[in-house]
Amino acid sequence: MDFLITLAEGFIGMFQEGGDTFMGLVTDIIPLLIALITAVNALIKFIGEERVFAFAQKCTKYFFLRYTIFPFLAVFFLTNPMCYTFGRFLPEHKKPAFYDSTVSFVHPVTGLFPHANPAELFVYTGIAAGITELGLSTGPLALRFLLVGIVVMLLRGVVTEFITARMIKNRDRQSENSVA
Repeated sequence: MDFLITLAEGFIGMFQEGGDTFMGLVTDIIPLLIALITAVNALIKFIGEERVFAFAQKCTKYFFLRYTIFPFLAVFFLTNPMCYTFGRFLPEHKKPAFYDSTVSFVHPVTGLFPHANPAELFVYTGIAAGITELGLSTGPLALRFLLVGIVVMLLRGVVTEFITARMIKNRDRQSENSVA
């Protein structure tokens, strides 16, 4: 009988934890996202959508800037998860690569700029704790973490852009064949 009681309590406990997690989202990250989205949209309206789009076009004209500077600015200024909205300034076929490069950068940025992704700071602090225990400075670690993140961001963006272009080409070829 005790086994069934423990099983029942564990079962309902799972849903209670789910409810607690949901309430944490409703009272924490969702209002934050709404406030950030409102602020960013207001700033874009204040600056002028044409100017923001023109700046974004300059930042994304070349693949090197598109998958290094542009995602860095998105993560630094808008933080995770709002940073992905910078993709709205890109043509549709570039959005998957932008997302891939940006999502790969939200951890490496935390060593020098913890505000960019505070919920995931434990990744950096876990590594930094080991470095500190060895009596070494965490400054070089944070800088290396950032630089490697930029390289990975660039590589993932370029590779994903290539894969996306191939998939679009194959899709277009298939749709031409199905029409004929």
